[in-house]
Amino acid sequence: MHVAVDLPKCVASGQCVLIAPEVFDQRDDDGMVVLLDDSPAPEDHDGVREAALVCPAAAIRLTES
Repeated sequence: MHVAVDLPKCVASGQCVLIAPEVFDQRDDDGMVVLLDDSPAPEDHDGVREAALVCPAAAIRLTES
């Protein structure tokens, strides 16, 4: 799996961080998403998929391999 974020779309809701904190974080100054791992481990894939689904701005893109 490859993960990418479209930073201009991010609305800093933080749902991705709550669901998959090993892959996503937020900047302290404005809450925008920070991608920690663009190729997460298989055990994190379900959480990343859920984070992409619940992102209110659809700012998370996944490529499954």
